[in-house]
Amino acid sequence: QVQLVESGGGLVQSGGSLRLSCAASGSIRSIKRMGWYRQAPGKQRELVATITKSGATDYLVSVKGRFTISRDNPKTTVYLQMNSLKPEDTAVYYCHVQDESIDGSTYFNYWGQGTQVTVSS
Repeated sequence: QVQLVESGGGLVQSGGSLRLSCAASGSIRSIKRMGWYRQAPGKQRELVATITKSGATDYLVSVKGRFTISRDNPKTTVYLQMNSLKPEDTAVYYCHVQDESIDGSTYFNYWGQGTQVTVSS
């Protein structure tokens, strides 16, 4: 089992910045990708940013140029630097880790507990 611990959410004014962190621990096999999703009230959860094992990144169109996903050298902690925040970025942000078996035949998905990000106008 893999545990994810998130931190860094909070309340910020429009135009401000926040940095989210998510540390993975436990029985990690081989992390295929790490990422951040968010869910605003009354809306579906959406993918915000991902980073793969090889370091390739992908972003939700509305956050490109404002958010940056990165990870530490052991590749067990993922970060989301959020700049120029807007009220529409307000949501609960969830860390996601996709772990794979050594032979690559099975994937395991893990989620963080969620951290609230609120951007005031």
